[in-house]
Amino acid sequence: MPMQVERPNSLQPIPNHARKVFSGLIFDVYQWEQQLFDGTTRIFEKIRRPDTVMIVPILDDGSILLVEQEQPGKQPFIGVPGGRVEPGEEVLDAAKRELLEESGYEASELTLWDAQHPTPKIDWVVYVLIAKGLKKVAQPANDADERIVLKHVTFDEFVNLSTDRRFLERALILKLLEAKCSPEKAEQLRNLLKPVTS
Repeated sequence: MPMQVERPNSLQPIPNHARKVFSGLIFDVYQWEQQLFDGTTRIFEKIRRPDTVMIVPILDDGSILLVEQEQPGKQPFIGVPGGRVEPGEEVLDAAKRELLEESGYEASELTLWDAQHPTPKIDWVVYVLIAKGLKKVAQPANDADERIVLKHVTFDEFVNLSTDRRFLERALILKLLEAKCSPEKAEQLRNLLKPVTS
């Protein structure tokens, strides 16, 4: 039976009576009247955007597969394969698609590691999944707005990315910092990221 991925609740959900005041290519803006503690009201506002997936691929030798990426108008950065969940797409299907598109790999095992709203002002969930049992089945099929180079790193190099300004995966930085500062957390993370044994 496939793993079901539940969407976590926002700490500040968009109420049902909110009005969409702007529709963008990625971002939609909602506004609503909110009563304050003194009885007066004020217009509140929140953005909604498509959820995203981030995949941490673990190769059979224990190395972690990262992407060094360039996009127009943005400084080069380091990250993990990932991208938007398309309308009507399940989280696991999005993770499989993004992993294949950006790396050319398929995984025999995908595990949800974390799901979080990075900020209360945006209705947006980032799902972090761990991919194991990787098999190279294709060449990466990068979009026209991205240049990607695959990079293999060790566990220690992965943890050290927590303080590298080029590493933009905010959903991972705290977990990596914890592992960098705590031998116990490092051991837990090392066990979590062990490759599949045959």
